[in-house]
Amino acid sequence: MVEVVKELQQFIEAAILPCYDRFDAAHQRNHVIKVIEESMVLAHSYEVDSNMVYAIAAYHDLGLIEGRESHHLVSGSIVRGDERLRQWFTPEEIEVMAQAVEDHRASATHAPRSIYGCIVAEADRNIDINDIITRTLQYSLAHYPELDEERHIQRVLQHLNEKYSRTGYLKLWIPGSKNESELHRLWNLIDDRDTLRRIVTEQLKKVINN
Repeated sequence: MVEVVKELQQFIEAAILPCYDRFDAAHQRNHVIKVIEESMVLAHSYEVDSNMVYAIAAYHDLGLIEGRESHHLVSGSIVRGDERLRQWFTPEEIEVMAQAVEDHRASATHAPRSIYGCIVAEADRNIDINDIITRTLQYSLAHYPELDEERHIQRVLQHLNEKYSRTGYLKLWIPGSKNESELHRLWNLIDDRDTLRRIVTEQLKKVINN
């Protein structure tokens, strides 16, 4: 990991990461830790402040406390309003961080306003086919418990098509990233509807039984 100020890391681990424990299974602590780790890997390739990258990744989904629809904007407001961050960052840096958090959402129609936004957005994508299907199922089960198994499967298939297909809304902002090749693999799987449905059905059984 790129070096981060020890006091900032301790603060994040003690005060910020535990907030994710209250969110749905697709956005708990293991998710934010993964986004932090991937963000720090990406940071090696750019002239960026590693402390800012670390904090942006840690705060990126805190807005889920007020729901999913505008969570990116709420997360940005949390960054701007957290006076504790002023121990390590200037007001100008905090504004860049808040904008990066706001810009991370996959459905955003515009490119992130800075390389910091590109980094956290790319890290948050984490295009792993099994992980995406599992997290989508977890979200569906948590937020739509009234649905039967078939309707959960249909929701997941629809979501995958709308977000990850060749015509989906997901955008990648760092050319040549590992996500790019994984996204192409996912395109091919979505095109093969029978195979995709079989995989989703198998994953649903695993998620329900865990």
